[in-house]
Amino acid sequence: MYPAAFEYSAPKSLGEALDALAQVGDDGRVLAGGQSLIPMMKLRLASPGHLVDINGIAELSYIRQVPANGQPGYLAIGALARHADVAASPVVASANHTVAAAAKWVADPLVRNRGTLAGSIAHCDPEGDWNSVMLAAGATVVARSASGGERLIPHSEFVVDFFTNSLRPGEMVTEIRVPAYTGPAGGTYLKLERKIGDYATVGVATHLVLSASGTIAEAGIALTAVAGHNLKVPAAEAVLVGQTPSAAVFAEAADVASRACEPDSDVRGPAEYKRAVVREYVKRALAAAYQQASAPAGR
Repeated sequence: MYPAAFEYSAPKSLGEALDALAQVGDDGRVLAGGQSLIPMMKLRLASPGHLVDINGIAELSYIRQVPANGQPGYLAIGALARHADVAASPVVASANHTVAAAAKWVADPLVRNRGTLAGSIAHCDPEGDWNSVMLAAGATVVARSASGGERLIPHSEFVVDFFTNSLRPGEMVTEIRVPAYTGPAGGTYLKLERKIGDYATVGVATHLVLSASGTIAEAGIALTAVAGHNLKVPAAEAVLVGQTPSAAVFAEAADVASRACEPDSDVRGPAEYKRAVVREYVKRALAAAYQQASAPAGR
């Protein structure tokens, strides 16, 4: 099936792209990797009247660590950084284990070479991997518009619902900021899939930061494909904070996470099976995060 007719523009600068989005308003969509948008357009599940192709804007293709106040600061991922770029980046590998672990799980090599991390995040597919990672890691979305300048959106406020984000008309995601490690910290992403490149049956992202005394100072847990949107689990995180890491504490947090999710029974398995996977994967992912955090220099 062919997509419905649409207008097309290919700006060469961020300013031109923002001006184009301001002109088309709600009828416009940003085209980056196109690995989700184009198939939806072909199936007539999305019918934007105007595509703003940002692939010619070289300034948006970057991955770098930005120091702040003498600290490691944050990992900055531009809107045109491809999944494969994230997977291969030594900067990502040293700055955040959860992001590094997830990159290899995204779709298949063809999609990873073309699709973008920021585009996947903006798409808000509840079966997509990146929003769970960013929820667990405490990321921030940078959005820009021609009229409103730059807006920083905590990731917990960016994912609104099923295929729905909190971008305003005329805004586009220009950067994702992920806190870089400043001390003993670790995290991972575990994904159950039927075959390579498939959507997740269950995905679990974790993030832990240890205090100087060895207790858990910060915790992040987020789930993929077991609710109407990528699901952060504050109640499970609260079980961990202030506690000494142990198998018993991890199991308690895993039980809370499994009760918080709302999976559907489908071709990938019944709901109770998915809850059981969430429980087991949260335990494993927390253990892996703790092992990384307690290694020398938190690496």
